[in-house]
Amino acid sequence: LQVLRHEEFEEGCKASCNGPYDGKWSKTMVGYGPEDDHFVAELTYNYGIGEYRLGNDFLGITLVSSQAVSNAKKMGWPLKEITSGVFEAEAPGGYKFYLEDKEQLRQDPVWKVTLGVSDLQKSVSYWSGLLGMKIYEKDEEKQRALLGYADNQCKLELRAVGGEVDHGTAFGRIAFSCAKDELPSIEALMKKENQRILTPLVSLDTPGKATVQVVILADPDGHEICFVGDEAFRELSKVDPNGGKLLDDAMAADNSDKWFAEHNRKKVSA
Repeated sequence: LQVLRHEEFEEGCKASCNGPYDGKWSKTMVGYGPEDDHFVAELTYNYGIGEYRLGNDFLGITLVSSQAVSNAKKMGWPLKEITSGVFEAEAPGGYKFYLEDKEQLRQDPVWKVTLGVSDLQKSVSYWSGLLGMKIYEKDEEKQRALLGYADNQCKLELRAVGGEVDHGTAFGRIAFSCAKDELPSIEALMKKENQRILTPLVSLDTPGKATVQVVILADPDGHEICFVGDEAFRELSKVDPNGGKLLDDAMAADNSDKWFAEHNRKKVSA
């Protein structure tokens, strides 16, 4: 994965982009290519927070890449083969990645993102019926469904967890870009259907960059969904060739583990 851009903020996002925290934070966008045509992960870092409690809401990301499997083996990174040719790896924060040991045939090796749900049919009705996603697969026996907006894009997998969805304290959301003119219609539909709107249509400023419009929703299990105006987002999301250096500089300046150790304090757990 490549560092595509990195940004530092002195206070919490008014759309809770970094969760319910109001202190200094940063975000780093990482992916296999530009955000215009690749799935990208947004890594948020809240200064002073040393640990989050994970729930069963985010169940992992699946990559189709024999290179990823090879890299893990060369590094001695723990891999657990869960089915033939599919390996489970755990990131330092506890998040799961599933690596399919196959040649990367697609432009973007990120195949799917899996979310836990409490009622599969209810969630499929929301994501497909209201948000307009196409149903690619549905398996009642395994209580899972695969949805997406386009054949060549990363898919969303919904998987029943056999009970309530626990979001823990880490927080996260899935974001989609769409034409700016569609945002009021999305908001109006959710109001009409009495669905949760976490953040009504709002403009978000990034210092020195574009101002984007977003509306943030919550599905039946409280999964956060952000729709962002595509026109301004394409300006905001351009790859920054200095992104990696900005991240390195921020980590060097933070040096938080040393600071907490010198002051005989521990980072708080969220």
